Parts: sequence; structure tokens; C-alpha cells
Amino acid sequence: MDGRDLVRSVRMIKAVGPAQGLRSVRAAWRSRRADALALPRRVAERARVPGAARGAEPQPGGGVIHFARSSLRVRVAAGGAVFCGWDGAAPEPSYALAGACPEVDARVVLEPDTEGGWRVVSERVLVVVSRHGAVEVRTPGGAVLRRELPPRWWERGSADGTDDAAGAEGRAGRPEGGGAARWVQRAEVAADARFFGLGGRAHGPRLRDGVYRLWNTDPGGAFGPGDDPLSLTMPVQLVVADAGTHLVFHDNSWDGRVTLREGAEGAGSGHDRPGTCELRMDGGPLRYWVLAGTPARVLQGWTELTGAPALPPLWALGHQHARWGFAGQDEVRSVVAGYTERGLALSAVHLDIDHHDRHRVFTVDPERYPDLPGLARELRAEGVRLVSIVDPAVKAEPGDAVYEGGAAADAFVRDARGREVRGLAWPGESVYPDFTDARVRKWWGGLYAERLAQGFAGFWHDMNEPVSFAAFGERTLPRSARHALEGRGGDHREAHNVYGLAMARAGFDGLCELRPDERPFLFSRSGWVGMQRYGGTWSGDVATDWPGLRASLSLVLGLGLCGVPYSGPDIGGFTARPSPELYLRWFQLGAFLPLFRTHSALGAGRREPWEFGAEVLEHARTALGQRQRLLPYFETLGQLARLTGAPYVRPVWWSTPRDRALRDCEDAFLLGDALLVAPALAAGVTRRPVRLPRGRWYDTATGRAYDGPGQVWVEAPLSRIPVLARAGAVVPVAGSDGGTELEVWAPAAGRGGSGLVVPDAEDGWQRPTVERFTSRREGERVVVERRDGGAVGYPVRVRGLMDG
Repeated sequence: MDGRDLVRSVRMIKAVGPAQGLRSVRAAWRSRRADALALPRRVAERARVPGAARGAEPQPGGGVIHFARSSLRVRVAAGGAVFCGWDGAAPEPSYALAGACPEVDARVVLEPDTEGGWRVVSERVLVVVSRHGAVEVRTPGGAVLRRELPPRWWERGSADGTDDAAGAEGRAGRPEGGGAARWVQRAEVAADARFFGLGGRAHGPRLRDGVYRLWNTDPGGAFGPGDDPLSLTMPVQLVVADAGTHLVFHDNSWDGRVTLREGAEGAGSGHDRPGTCELRMDGGPLRYWVLAGTPARVLQGWTELTGAPALPPLWALGHQHARWGFAGQDEVRSVVAGYTERGLALSAVHLDIDHHDRHRVFTVDPERYPDLPGLARELRAEGVRLVSIVDPAVKAEPGDAVYEGGAAADAFVRDARGREVRGLAWPGESVYPDFTDARVRKWWGGLYAERLAQGFAGFWHDMNEPVSFAAFGERTLPRSARHALEGRGGDHREAHNVYGLAMARAGFDGLCELRPDERPFLFSRSGWVGMQRYGGTWSGDVATDWPGLRASLSLVLGLGLCGVPYSGPDIGGFTARPSPELYLRWFQLGAFLPLFRTHSALGAGRREPWEFGAEVLEHARTALGQRQRLLPYFETLGQLARLTGAPYVRPVWWSTPRDRALRDCEDAFLLGDALLVAPALAAGVTRRPVRLPRGRWYDTATGRAYDGPGQVWVEAPLSRIPVLARAGAVVPVAGSDGGTELEVWAPAAGRGGSGLVVPDAEDGWQRPTVERFTSRREGERVVVERRDGGAVGYPVRVRGLMDG
């Protein structure tokens, strides 16, 4: 235990109390001892590189290139995605892929290169493999998007350390343990490139020079922009440069670190210095996918590869309220009544761990909630749903129904000796289901019947990194803990990052079976690539301060670029009582994010808008009214995310990635294609600069028109944040009669515009109908037409015409 661990131990004891704090010390020692006994000791390792190319074997979609000490499989899918796998690594098995591996492009040709290497030629992408194992991904025109340098592996050598790197490089063969050797790969990108992604990162969305860890981690308290890693890491980078946009995904769930360094144009003696990315993994296969094209095309291909996002039910697009610390069902009624009395829309109330009986999952505190089903029916009649928190930790106590059922089903993670792994969580000493076992997922999914019987309509997965309280060391299960990993077998080093993803799958599949006619509502603090198939996520315990507000936007933007479109922060921050101004600015931002939820920690104060004074209440009412008015637009964006992978919330460079000034813009975002939102992210802001993409943009509050590209100054009074509409946009909004109408922003003279409406009449699985509209300007008149030639079918309201 070092000095930092000692400080953390003291903080732990203060946070959870002396008894729980001392248990956390014992849990930490127990975990450390388990790993010391079960994990292989570090011995001398020997390094290996591929060596020189020896030949190639053509296969459908590409082929296998053989080197002196390794081999590389390259295959191009029909949609243009490139797969590269070293040492025999194949695309499957994979937790990331949505079902079967995509079909290959039968037209791809593998041919020798003039430099002694090989070329994989396809219509959408060109892959060039050098004779020593460097891999370049190029556009069809030959522009280099990414150059992967030859990788290096470190394998277990002799215990006496006599093997050296030179001797190791002379040994051919695959790494020991089926690809469990450590490895490193370094890549180069264009000097002007910018990095995005890597899951949920508090600092961003543009990722600066630095080291980013790939290990899902509960930060153990409030986090801000300087904290890394957080609960949801992904080995997914989106790289944007003048030459083009590409996404690279290393399909490996082991612990790793990504070191990024942006390039520089004209560096040194007048030559460009490329940007670099170095990935170091503690084990697992060296395999990756690369997708290239426009941002929209890349995300669409990414969705086809990893699965379409789950579509939230309509009510989940409204405002939701949560707090750790509800006294019971009477207080819940009081909060809902407060919203109703003040004319504030509310779609759901979330119950935290204090609604459980002694924090035990799938139970209800009978004193605080003597009639939870009755409360749920009462609130449902008012249009308000209940959402339940669900943690994976199960109290290890004989007589506990969940524990007894799981023990009988052999559902819990075990150690190397075959004993149940015991950790420490809110219920006390706990065990953890092994969600990497299909049989266990089936058992766990059936437990949601109890939640549905209590009247819950949605589910909120928490603490699923997974977390085991520890006074020092890692706050998770021992790395030596054993997992099924779909029958392959392995330990927590491989299973850790996919634990939350597998839990989400268990809940989603169980809910689909229990309520087959309803779309589940589920969001999860932790997860991995492909989690969008089962639901969304939220920020976790973000700090209550202005940097925390900025981090909230970074997380949503970054996750959207990794394929998770539905997310949002704890409005107001989690840890403390925000100032009225900070709460209001957070609320105003949240009104334009997919998950719109207030939440706070125990003792951090209430989050109802009226708790912050009459002025804040009135301005929050305005923001909430904007959200309600835009619900048809959010419905359309949710459907489009499912159909195309395009996130609701997009960086301002989404349609113009070659605009370098936009690539560096991090304090504004596009909501779909039609709206640009510029939140106030610092205290005292009443006017702010906004970087506009090309075209004409209207301030939706004043009607004033601005022309981009370029920077303009707009008013940002306390009553609202700037929202600008693209000229020509056709936006579905809620009309005064409750139906949908089309709000059309006048095109500039001689130009047109367009928009989509994808109505979602039910919360089931009906296939949506996409309605396409165009707008054009004829003198002082704006004409709106349905693209298929039919009647428009909606009331039309034109805005911005007098300012055009």
C-alpha cells in the first residue's frame, strides 16, 4: 500500500462508514492475494516482430500474407470495412460484432506490390502491406489515411532471463496462450488529423496528446475533465483529416493504453510531422477493423458491423427525474405533484439503491415503499413511469432469494480454485454473476419479472464495471477471477471490459422475452463496443462544477462517434448542490441531449427546478417547453440513429470535416442536421462566439440570419442558450394542438433545403416510414413539397423569411 492508497483508504472509510471501510481493506488484500497466487509470475520475455514477407495466399475478400515469424490476414467486407488480423486472429468470436461476420467483397484482388509487399485492391479502399509488415490504408485515389507500423509482441521466455530480443525474433510461431502475449502497435496519420472517440472521455471530444487507458473504471468519486479512465472505454478512434475520415477499432477487450500525439505541418526542416497513435495491450489478439469515408458513411458502416442502436420508447425522450435519497413513496408522489402543479412536463422518476431492501438487488424496502405497484399505477395514470436501478452485485447471504437461485444455477464468478469470488458492494459482501455465460444471462434476464411486477417501466444499470469496493488497488474483481467467455474460458483480464456489455445483453434479452410487444428502456454506466444494441448510457458521477458541465458535453459527443447515440449527464452534477446559474445552464444543455435526466448524490441537494428560485424555474420552464416542442424531431433522430448510425448529437464538423476550424470546435454541437446548439459552459456568460459551418443559419429566438463558414457572436442571456437553425431545414415539431407540424426555415435565395419525418406512433417494434420533404424559395415565398409527390400532410410554418 503506497501513500495514495492510504489516502484512498481514509476517504473510503469516511464515505461508507467505519465497518464498510474496514471491510474494503480486507477485500483489497483478498483480491491482491488471489491474483498473486493465480496469475503467472512475470518472467523474462522475448520480443518478436513479423520479419520479412515470404509469400501470400489469396482468399475471398483478400488473403493471408506470410512473414518469417507471423502472418497477417486481410479481408475487405462487402461494405468496404477492412479487417486485419495477425497470428491467425479471425474476426470471430467477438463481443463487438452484431451476429455473423459480414460478407466479404468478392471483387477484391490480392496482388504483389512493386516494393516487395502486397496490395489488397477494392472499389472503396486500398490496403498496401510492406515486405516487413507495415500496413497502409489508402483511399481509392491513393491518399494515405493510416499507416500501421510492424507490430511487436512480447512472449514468455525462460525463467533465467537468458532469452534476449534478438534470439526471440528468430523464433517463429504464435504467442503462447492462444494470443495472450503483450503487444504494441504504432500508427501514423496525417499531420492535420484530429483524434476523437475512445469511448466516454471527460476531456474532449477532441483527444489531445496524452495517454488514455482502456480499462472500464469507477473513478470512486466525482470526476471532471482531468480524470481518466472512466466507466466506459472503447478501443475505437475516429480520425478526421483533410484526406478523409476513418474509424479504427482494435477488437480486443484486454487492458491497454493508447498514446496519442497530434502531428504538425511544416515541422522541423519544413516537413510535416505525422500524428501518431501507439496502442499497447496486456494480451489478447492483435486484430482490428478500419472503415473509411465521410463521417456519415463511416458511422453507417460501423452500425452495420456492430449493430443498430436500440430505439428507446417515446416516453424516454422526455424529461426524467432522479435522486439518491428519496425518503419513500410519499416523497416521490410529492415531487411528481410539484411538476404537475407548476405545469412542468415529466416522463419518468428513477429510484436509486435506497428503494431496495438493505440495498439488495431485485428487492423493495417495505417500509419506504409499502405499495410500489400501486404507486406505479398511480403515476402511470399521470403519464409518469418508474425506472429502477439494477446493480450486478448480489448479497452473499443464505436466504437471499437471488443469491440462493444464482448459487443453485452456478451463476457466479469463481476464482482459480473454483470458489465463489467475494467482493464488497452496497449490500455488503457480494458475489457477481458471470454474464459472459449465456446460461447465466438467461437466468438473470428472468429476474426482471420481479421488477416488471413492481410496476417499473425502465432500468438503469449501475456499478457494472464491475465495482468491488477496495481501500487500495483496483475497485473491481481480481484479475485472476474465472469467466466462461462464451465457453472459451478465461479470466477477468479479458472479461472485465465486456462485463457491463454482457449484463446489458442479459437485461435486454430478458425484457424482450418478458414483454415481447414493448421496446425495453435500459441504460448502463459501463459497457463496451456494441452496447448500443441493448440501450444507452449516462455520464456517471460527474462533478458539480463548470468543468463538470463541459465534461458532460464531451462525453455525449465522444460516445456518439463510437456508435452509442443515446446518452446524457446527471443534470446539475452528481456530487454537490450547484449554484442556480450552474443548474440552469446544465438544464438548458440537457434539454437538447438524448437522455434528459436530473440526478444527484445522497446529501447533494435536490434537483427540482423550483428549488433554485423563481427566475431559474421560469427559465427552466422555457427549456423544458423547447424539449417538448422538439419531441417529434427527437423521435425522428432516434429512428435515423437506428437506421443509419448517425447520432442525435454530432460535432459541428459532421457535414464538413475538411473545415479545420470546425474540427477544433468543442463547445457547440449539431442536433441532427437542422439545429446548432451553443450552450453556455462558463459562469457569467451572456454573449458568446459560435463557429458556424457553411451556409445560412438563423437564431431561432430572434430570427436573425448569419452566414457561415466563420465565427459570429450571438446573445446568450440567462433565459436561453443559443440555438441556430440551418436555412432550408424542415423540422418536425409539436404543434399547439398536440399534433406534428413542419417548421421550415427559409432557404437563402436560389437555394433549397430538406428534412425528414420518421413518426413513431407506438412503443413497439413497428417498422418506421421515412417521409422526406424539400423546401425551396420562389421570390418571397417558400414552397414545401413531399419528395414522393404526395400531399405534405402536416401544417407548415415558415420562419426566417423576413430576415432572408
